[in-house]
Amino acid sequence: MPTRTARTAWNGTLQEGSGQVELSSSKVGTYDVSFPKRAADDAGGTTSPEELIAAAHSSCYAMQLSALIGEAGGTPESLDVKADVSLAPDPAGGFRITDIALTVRGQVTGLDATGFEKAARAAKESCPVSKALTGTTITLDAALD
Repeated sequence: MPTRTARTAWNGTLQEGSGQVELSSSKVGTYDVSFPKRAADDAGGTTSPEELIAAAHSSCYAMQLSALIGEAGGTPESLDVKADVSLAPDPAGGFRITDIALTVRGQVTGLDATGFEKAARAAKESCPVSKALTGTTITLDAALD
Protein backbone atom coordinates (compact mmCIF):
# COMPACT_ATOMS: atom_id res chain seq x y z
CA MET A 1 0.00 0.00 0.00
CA PRO A 2 1.28 3.51 -0.77
CA THR A 3 2.31 6.21 1.66
CA ARG A 4 0.57 9.57 1.23
CA THR A 5 2.27 12.87 2.05
CA ALA A 6 1.24 16.37 3.06
CA ARG A 7 3.64 19.19 3.87
CA THR A 8 3.17 22.39 5.87
CA ALA A 9 5.31 25.51 5.60
CA TRP A 10 4.84 27.72 8.70
CA ASN A 11 6.15 31.21 9.41
CA GLY A 12 5.95 33.10 12.69
CA THR A 13 4.58 32.51 16.14
CA LEU A 14 1.47 30.54 17.00
CA GLN A 15 -0.74 33.62 17.39
CA GLU A 16 0.69 35.84 14.64
CA GLY A 17 2.01 33.22 12.27
CA SER A 18 0.41 31.34 9.44
CA GLY A 19 1.20 28.62 7.01
CA GLN A 20 0.18 26.62 4.03
CA VAL A 21 -0.53 22.92 3.96
CA GLU A 22 0.15 21.21 0.66
CA LEU A 23 -1.47 17.93 -0.32
CA SER A 24 1.78 16.69 -1.84
CA SER A 25 0.86 13.19 -2.98
CA SER A 26 -2.23 14.16 -4.94
CA LYS A 27 -1.11 17.66 -5.85
CA VAL A 28 -4.75 18.79 -5.62
CA GLY A 29 -4.06 21.92 -3.67
CA THR A 30 -2.34 24.09 -1.13
CA TYR A 31 -4.43 25.56 1.66
CA ASP A 32 -3.87 28.35 4.18
CA VAL A 33 -3.75 27.56 7.93
CA SER A 34 -3.55 29.80 10.99
CA PHE A 35 -4.09 29.18 14.68
CA PRO A 36 -6.41 32.16 15.34
CA LYS A 37 -8.70 31.03 12.50
CA ARG A 38 -8.36 27.40 13.65
CA ALA A 39 -9.72 28.40 17.06
CA ALA A 40 -12.44 30.74 15.71
CA ASP A 41 -16.01 29.87 14.80
CA ASP A 42 -15.52 31.36 11.32
CA ALA A 43 -12.57 29.77 9.51
CA GLY A 44 -12.35 32.71 7.14
CA GLY A 45 -11.15 30.75 4.14
CA THR A 46 -8.51 28.72 5.94
CA THR A 47 -8.46 25.04 6.75
CA SER A 48 -7.31 23.36 9.95
CA PRO A 49 -5.97 20.02 11.13
CA GLU A 50 -9.46 19.25 12.44
CA GLU A 51 -11.09 19.91 9.07
CA LEU A 52 -8.47 17.76 7.36
CA ILE A 53 -9.12 14.97 9.90
CA ALA A 54 -12.86 15.36 9.25
CA ALA A 55 -12.22 15.01 5.51
CA ALA A 56 -10.04 11.95 6.06
CA HIS A 57 -12.54 10.35 8.43
CA SER A 58 -15.66 10.99 6.36
CA SER A 59 -14.07 9.67 3.17
CA CYS A 60 -12.50 6.62 4.84
CA TYR A 61 -15.76 5.82 6.60
CA ALA A 62 -17.75 6.11 3.35
CA MET A 63 -15.39 3.67 1.63
CA GLN A 64 -15.49 1.19 4.52
CA LEU A 65 -19.28 1.38 4.83
CA SER A 66 -19.65 0.84 1.08
CA ALA A 67 -17.53 -2.32 1.36
CA LEU A 68 -19.48 -3.66 4.36
CA ILE A 69 -22.85 -2.99 2.73
CA GLY A 70 -21.67 -5.01 -0.26
CA GLU A 71 -20.44 -7.84 2.00
CA ALA A 72 -23.88 -7.88 3.67
CA GLY A 73 -25.58 -8.34 0.28
CA GLY A 74 -26.66 -4.76 -0.30
CA THR A 75 -25.81 -2.16 -2.89
CA PRO A 76 -24.98 1.38 -1.77
CA GLU A 77 -26.69 3.72 -4.22
CA SER A 78 -25.51 6.83 -2.33
CA LEU A 79 -23.93 7.61 1.03
CA ASP A 80 -23.77 11.12 2.50
CA VAL A 81 -21.21 11.13 5.33
CA LYS A 82 -20.36 14.08 7.56
CA ALA A 83 -17.67 14.14 10.26
CA ASP A 84 -17.71 16.91 12.86
CA VAL A 85 -14.34 17.11 14.66
CA SER A 86 -14.25 19.17 17.87
CA LEU A 87 -11.18 20.90 19.31
CA ALA A 88 -11.11 22.06 22.94
CA PRO A 89 -8.61 22.93 25.66
CA ASP A 90 -6.89 19.92 27.19
CA PRO A 91 -6.88 19.89 31.02
CA ALA A 92 -3.29 18.62 30.78
CA GLY A 93 -2.34 21.70 28.73
CA GLY A 94 -2.72 22.81 25.16
CA PHE A 95 -5.60 21.53 23.08
CA ARG A 96 -7.01 18.16 22.07
CA ILE A 97 -9.57 16.67 19.73
CA THR A 98 -12.37 15.86 22.14
CA ASP A 99 -14.82 14.02 19.93
CA ILE A 100 -15.90 13.20 16.42
CA ALA A 101 -19.54 12.91 15.39
CA LEU A 102 -20.15 10.84 12.27
CA THR A 103 -23.49 11.26 10.51
CA VAL A 104 -24.44 9.07 7.57
CA ARG A 105 -27.54 8.97 5.44
CA GLY A 106 -27.78 6.31 2.80
CA GLN A 107 -29.81 5.04 -0.07
CA VAL A 108 -29.18 1.32 -0.18
CA THR A 109 -30.89 -1.54 -1.98
CA GLY A 110 -30.87 -5.04 -0.57
CA LEU A 111 -30.59 -4.06 3.13
CA ASP A 112 -33.25 -2.96 5.57
CA ALA A 113 -32.68 -0.29 8.24
CA THR A 114 -31.38 -2.85 10.75
CA GLY A 115 -28.86 -4.25 8.26
CA PHE A 116 -27.74 -0.75 7.32
CA GLU A 117 -27.25 0.28 10.95
CA LYS A 118 -25.28 -2.91 11.65
CA ALA A 119 -22.97 -2.22 8.69
CA ALA A 120 -22.68 1.45 9.74
CA ARG A 121 -21.60 0.51 13.29
CA ALA A 122 -19.09 -2.04 11.97
CA ALA A 123 -17.65 0.56 9.57
CA LYS A 124 -17.16 3.01 12.44
CA GLU A 125 -15.07 0.43 14.27
CA SER A 126 -13.14 -0.90 11.28
CA CYS A 127 -12.32 2.10 9.11
CA PRO A 128 -8.55 2.77 9.27
CA VAL A 129 -9.01 6.41 10.28
CA SER A 130 -11.30 5.42 13.17
CA LYS A 131 -8.61 2.99 14.27
CA ALA A 132 -5.97 5.73 14.09
CA LEU A 133 -8.15 7.96 16.27
CA THR A 134 -8.48 5.45 19.10
CA GLY A 135 -8.79 7.39 22.34
CA THR A 136 -11.15 9.96 20.83
CA THR A 137 -14.87 9.55 21.40
CA ILE A 138 -16.53 8.78 18.06
CA THR A 139 -20.32 8.83 17.88
CA LEU A 140 -22.49 7.68 15.00
CA ASP A 141 -25.90 8.73 13.70
CA ALA A 142 -26.83 6.39 10.83
CA ALA A 143 -30.10 6.08 8.94
CA LEU A 144 -31.49 5.24 5.55
CA ASP A 145 -33.07 8.07 3.57
